[in-house]
Amino acid sequence: MDTEAMQHQIRHRLQYLTDRAEITDLMDRYLRSLDEGRFDEAWARAFHTEDVTAEMPIGTVRGRDALLAHVRRGMALFDRTVHLGGNAVIEIDGDRATARGAQLSTHVLADGSGEVFISAGHADNELVRTADGWRIAAASLRIAWTRGTPPRLPAGLGAGAEA
Repeated sequence: MDTEAMQHQIRHRLQYLTDRAEITDLMDRYLRSLDEGRFDEAWARAFHTEDVTAEMPIGTVRGRDALLAHVRRGMALFDRTVHLGGNAVIEIDGDRATARGAQLSTHVLADGSGEVFISAGHADNELVRTADGWRIAAASLRIAWTRGTPPRLPAGLGAGAEA
């Protein structure tokens, strides 16, 4: 292998590793942000594309503004949460990527009962590279199992809800 080909291979590998680290960081920061509870426009822009699509247990939404409103309503059902993600398989193809991982979420209900609700499932994400870095363009959370008392969902939230 000549020097130019080797340098190209090294640059390509370095870009792959850098992209993988940035995507992993984005996904970790996203889960952490759910527990911090600051859902504003800056939060939505930091993680999602403007035309994001998200399929969640509390419904499906399209667009960053709709996602922001939906997450605010959904997370208001809980006093405290801890979201953990792991086992991510990340595939990168130029300026597009997919990330699939496991997610375990523990929630303390906000209804005053102190009840704990736990859910576990798989998160599938499609990401795109933007001028501001990697962003989630599509997300899907499929719950595999739950334990405990689920929250009472207000009108507009739930599997049949779509915005």
